[in-house]
Amino acid sequence: MAKTSPGEFVRQVKTEGLEKVHWPSRKETVTTAIMVLIMTTLLAIFFFGIDSFFSAIVQFLLGLLGS
Repeated sequence: MAKTSPGEFVRQVKTEGLEKVHWPSRKETVTTAIMVLIMTTLLAIFFFGIDSFFSAIVQFLLGLLGS
């Protein structure tokens, strides 16, 4: 196996790596961004509901203990 210099190695890695990169189109990028926003919003609503539910349970239990 032939020895290559560090500079040559880095050049080969850049050349070989950039040939295999698939850059998404503008449409793919926008679609993915919208999906991320929708999923983030849905998860925020879900966790808000779960948090509110458990908060109500804790408040109820603390009310029982305070009486």
